[in-house]
Amino acid sequence: MTFLFRDAAGGALCPRGSVVCIGAFDGLHQGHRALVGRAVERARALGVAAVALSFEPLPRELFAKGAPPPRLMLPRAKLERLCALGCDGVGLLRFDAALAAMSAEDFVRQLLVARLRVREVWVGPGFHFGRGRAGDIALLRALGGECGFAAHEIAPVRVDGERVSSTATRAALASGDFTRAARLLGRPYAIGGRVVRGQQLGRTLGYPTANLRYGGKTPALRGIFATWVHGVGERPWPSVSSFGTRPTVDGQEPLLEAHLFDFEGDLYGRRIEVEFVAHLRDEEKFPDLPSLVAQMHRDEAQARAILQDDAPSGATAAVQSCRA
Repeated sequence: MTFLFRDAAGGALCPRGSVVCIGAFDGLHQGHRALVGRAVERARALGVAAVALSFEPLPRELFAKGAPPPRLMLPRAKLERLCALGCDGVGLLRFDAALAAMSAEDFVRQLLVARLRVREVWVGPGFHFGRGRAGDIALLRALGGECGFAAHEIAPVRVDGERVSSTATRAALASGDFTRAARLLGRPYAIGGRVVRGQQLGRTLGYPTANLRYGGKTPALRGIFATWVHGVGERPWPSVSSFGTRPTVDGQEPLLEAHLFDFEGDLYGRRIEVEFVAHLRDEEKFPDLPSLVAQMHRDEAQARAILQDDAPSGATAAVQSCRA
């Protein structure tokens, strides 16, 4: 069982030692997975715990409250994927004013050494940490010499000649290039969560939706999309989804609304995952609800056609039955 911790201070969590990897891990793209994989491999070789250290909120979210950066992944999804990659422990450290003010040296001595009994630390290229981002791989190696651990930096990961990064992934999603995003991530881009009740306006318009909130974070993409919904049946379910603030009805909070074609059933409370296939159009404000419904009909027809050509294994029949 993976253990989760949120604080830098506290008692020892890994009395037998650990191998630690550190990063924002937003999106857990192929570069992140290479870093975590190396740490897990080394932990298994040494017979100690593999621990991933990250932050919630991300540092950039704390320092840019007025314009927080887009997030690729919510905290729960990050935790689940880190566990799936083999981590024995995950630290989603509360990044607040106190942690931001902690010196790099104190971070190493109090958290890595005293709390995690670190044997090896692994970081990505250009990693910085601590107050004023003063800590780097050189400082980690110097302190490792004093405290008895080794520090390593992995090489950049490239896909089709492009360096993999969260920034590049956000750019791909913002431009609607889901093929490029999938190459960088190593999987199709998807957002998961528990279905919540909305205003049920879509139901009155003939377009009931499964709604997912985005936890107060800023999404990396907005608009109307052709999507597959996972977690509803044995195969992905074809759908058209809106992700935004619903300007026609004066919405405020970003909401992911998936309309599953010809679906009958109650999804409230169920955990689903919405996989993005194609960007249909940007979100826009319509003069009235009939104009909105007319556009929704066009969006549905376009999404059906796209998904018919994109259908993953086992899903073609579902699209065809929806078109009947």
